[in-house]
Amino acid sequence: MKIRRFAAFGAAVAATALALSACQSPGSGSDDNGGDDEGLSQDTAVTFGWNQSFYEYNGDSSTGNATANAIVLYLMNSAFRYFDEDLNIAQDTSFGTYEKTSDDPLTVEYTVNDDVAWSDGTPVDAADMLLSWAATSGHFNTLADEEVETDEEGNVTNQGDNVYFSGTSVASSYIIPTPEISEDGKTITLVYDRPFADWEQGFGIGVPAHVVAMHALGIDDATEAKEALIDAINNDDTEALAAISQFWNEGFQFGDSLPDDESLYLSNGAYLLTDFVRDQYVTLERNPDYNGDRPANVERVTIRYNGDPMASLQALQNGEVDVIEPQATTDILQAAEALGEDFTVLTGDAATYEHIDLAQNNGGPFDPAAYGGDAAIARDVREAFLLLIPREDIVDTLIRPLNPEANVRQTNLAVPSAPNYDAIVAANGYEEAFPAVVDQSSIDRATQLLTDAGVTTPIDVRIMTDSLNTRRQNQLQIISDTVNASGLFSIVDASNADWGALLSDTSQYDAAIFGWQSTGTGATNSDANYRPGAINNFYGYDNPEVTALLDEIAVTTDQDTVTELQGEMEAFLVQDAFGLPIYQHPGVDVYRNSIEGINPIALSPTVFWNYWEWDVTGDTAGEPTSEEATEEATE
Repeated sequence: MKIRRFAAFGAAVAATALALSACQSPGSGSDDNGGDDEGLSQDTAVTFGWNQSFYEYNGDSSTGNATANAIVLYLMNSAFRYFDEDLNIAQDTSFGTYEKTSDDPLTVEYTVNDDVAWSDGTPVDAADMLLSWAATSGHFNTLADEEVETDEEGNVTNQGDNVYFSGTSVASSYIIPTPEISEDGKTITLVYDRPFADWEQGFGIGVPAHVVAMHALGIDDATEAKEALIDAINNDDTEALAAISQFWNEGFQFGDSLPDDESLYLSNGAYLLTDFVRDQYVTLERNPDYNGDRPANVERVTIRYNGDPMASLQALQNGEVDVIEPQATTDILQAAEALGEDFTVLTGDAATYEHIDLAQNNGGPFDPAAYGGDAAIARDVREAFLLLIPREDIVDTLIRPLNPEANVRQTNLAVPSAPNYDAIVAANGYEEAFPAVVDQSSIDRATQLLTDAGVTTPIDVRIMTDSLNTRRQNQLQIISDTVNASGLFSIVDASNADWGALLSDTSQYDAAIFGWQSTGTGATNSDANYRPGAINNFYGYDNPEVTALLDEIAVTTDQDTVTELQGEMEAFLVQDAFGLPIYQHPGVDVYRNSIEGINPIALSPTVFWNYWEWDVTGDTAGEPTSEEATEEATE
């Protein structure tokens, strides 16, 4: 067996949930004409094992913002830029170009190439870019974030005739006024109302504008639909935008199988989505009309879903899948290394870090509303709870057997190997406020806080995490044992297999344990987690001083100054007892040696980033058929 260890990347990647990137030149023998099969691995298929099912095509919405969706969308759709294996930004000029034309005001022009089209034949153009801006800018919403009510799936239930797009982007929010579109409809000009350090990473294309407008406005012709959408945005037509925003929020959510309406899963990239069974698999096939620089070298890609890492490893051994990236445990690594010479194991720090966040907007134990609006009492209860999280025990029990050098992570803003990590940690105060080892002094401090607050103990706390993930369940058990033993809190297991879709519905939990996967190298990536109403701020967190520092970070180009500001900002998170970082995920990728070109990076989409370099040199697993899925469902 070949085992290759790869070191953690040193880039200062920040925490967020979603990514769409990749890089380098096409694999040897590939050409720029998607209709020419020279260099293509004929009749080839690669099957991946993954832990969470694809469930939504709109990766920019609050419900669709997840890595499980991003990896599929990455294979389906091209973009202006991507990250190479060294995490450098590269432009995909076969898709389009962008250029900063002014620094004062910051002005950027994006142009989509004439030959780029959606898989229904409709050109990709400035209408798609305009919709992406409008939907993620927040400028058109007439329903305030604090007024939004959602169901268990995170869908807005009180939108009515209001405009409300559920996704937000700090980059889009800084683009004012409404972007202008060129006469040929291929170029859009973005003018920022302030400098923005991460402008090159902050804008792209999401869902097809013509599909949204056709469904929302009842228009049959794609060209007319795009024109109507552009008019609605340019004229701030609330009636039309209300319908457009509602479809944008909910129209691309998948049920249990592939929608009958093919417009809900169009592609403009290397692969077409051809089959889907929720929680079982997706199948993608090479797009014959793709003519960009990164054509699919493998004809068919299937992703099979199983949240049990050991079951995924067993599927690899049984020939049911070819590549897996399971959540690593000691048992997984030992079992992977015992597979034999036909498999390769890659290990190193992954792009994800584990953390626990507390809901402050659900009437529960960490919400001021539970104490008559007294924010100080709620803060003290949050601090008392976090003092009892045994982070050192978690790392020592679950992570160090995989990575002996692992330590408790002490910041949400940088990976442990990043050059700014130590400086942020020195400034934020996590180590002093929340010691990693829970001892009697921790319990005494927590007891005093709750006594002074006058709250009755024990306090029930519902913790939600992945019910199918072995390591997270072990982690929950370690936390429960320690917290329950204090007598101050009582842990209620609110684990759920659909935890990702439920994060936006804090009525389901009081604390959530999961991982943020880095999507880029920009300093503003964490903005989405802590700004009021931002896409990853599920918890109602709102500190004006944090928001002001986020604003300052966004316009600062000097890295040393950014680091200082990040330390200041995170100190407020510590003071507010927002939550705790726990550890950097250890990464394990395992694949059969008949697949070449597997080379994961420490950003989403991790192992999928260089799909055009994959090559099949021997036997691989076949993709599931609808008949197989029916059989599995009845067994």
